[in-house]
Amino acid sequence: MAKEEKKGSVLQFPEHGPCDKDGREILLSLENVDITFGKGEEAVRAVKDASFDIYKGETFSLVGESGSGKTTIGRAVIRVNPLAAGKILYKGVPISGKISQELDRQVIRNIQMVFQDPAASLNERATVDYIVSEGLHNFKLYENDEDRAAKVENIIKEVGLLPEHLTRYPHEFSGGQRQRIGIARAMVMEPELVVADEPISALDVSIRAQVLNLMKKFQKEKQVTYLFIAHDLSVVRFISDRIGVIYKGNIVEIAETEELFDYPMHPYTRSLISAIPIPDPQLEKKKVLFTYDPGVHDYSEEQPELVDIGHNHFVYGNKKEIEEYKAIREKDVPLKSITIAEDGEDVNVDVNKVEISEEKEEVLISEDEFLITPIHDTGSGWYKFISFVLPVIGLLLMLVFKHFNHKRNAKACKKGAVAGLITIGVILLLFLIMLMMVVW
Repeated sequence: MAKEEKKGSVLQFPEHGPCDKDGREILLSLENVDITFGKGEEAVRAVKDASFDIYKGETFSLVGESGSGKTTIGRAVIRVNPLAAGKILYKGVPISGKISQELDRQVIRNIQMVFQDPAASLNERATVDYIVSEGLHNFKLYENDEDRAAKVENIIKEVGLLPEHLTRYPHEFSGGQRQRIGIARAMVMEPELVVADEPISALDVSIRAQVLNLMKKFQKEKQVTYLFIAHDLSVVRFISDRIGVIYKGNIVEIAETEELFDYPMHPYTRSLISAIPIPDPQLEKKKVLFTYDPGVHDYSEEQPELVDIGHNHFVYGNKKEIEEYKAIREKDVPLKSITIAEDGEDVNVDVNKVEISEEKEEVLISEDEFLITPIHDTGSGWYKFISFVLPVIGLLLMLVFKHFNHKRNAKACKKGAVAGLITIGVILLLFLIMLMMVVW
């Protein structure tokens, strides 16, 4: 039970939050949240009637394009952005609006944020040691100075930096290193909830996976819960338990990760999936983007709502749309989300299946297959030329490429070798004809 003052305001959070019908503990809950900037006619409604729950120990990703309201919601959770309507609850206790000073300190202690811009979120006049230690100082989370130094040094090592970096200033680091400092500053507090606002967008590609693995390690060892804000569905697919899609302030779809990718109901979600880049440059050139047109919705008579269509899958729409979504979902047939144009035709690509037809050049590639496609399988013209000049070598190369799944290279070698053998055959035939003419 949470302790309360005489007037009824809560002094501290309970040990556990409320549970849903399935017995999962709800750590954070947004109920009909509106966030508005400006006043009067110039007011901008950045977030509209947003509602969702985040369960303890999970990674809930909020995905949408720039300006959709993702960061606005994240900043509202840490009490930076005030609400125009609705409420935010942490462990069942309201934390939006006016709360006691002691409860406010507990929000800061239990909910940390990794900001999108690592340069703007760090104090340029403070050393890394001071930046990471500030929260420990404010909440006295250490026994003595040796204990504080050990905690700071340990967390710095865990995020991939060195102890000698502690005496330096933020301007002496790259953008990626600054972001790791921000992650260290958040994690050293051992929070229950971390709002991660595009935490890997500033990092080098080579260390993005390391940082994500580090965050998952914290989650596994310390039961940290994440509200992960991103614009790239291809990233959040592999780290999220559930995904919420937001468009212009409206939550348009919420579902478990694989459920969302297999059955993307809202057209905006389908447009985000179709925008996932394909590592194969030839397929990427032929990919047909699914463009979302808000004009397809007619909300003049019925206002849309976020409704559960089954399988813990929530979709935003009016009654007519919801019935259509339910009918599609009840068929239990995964939806094709990526289209590849081949020879003037559009070929739908199922993200779960791969089919290859050499006659029609139709290639259906799943997203998992994109990740394992050899990057040097380009079908270069050099392979055709070499195979044309040396057809026997070309045929051997074709077999080697086929063995290592380099299908385009194998095909190039095959074409070159066949053309070379035909050319040699024609030359030999002409030579024999000329020889016979000379003899006769």
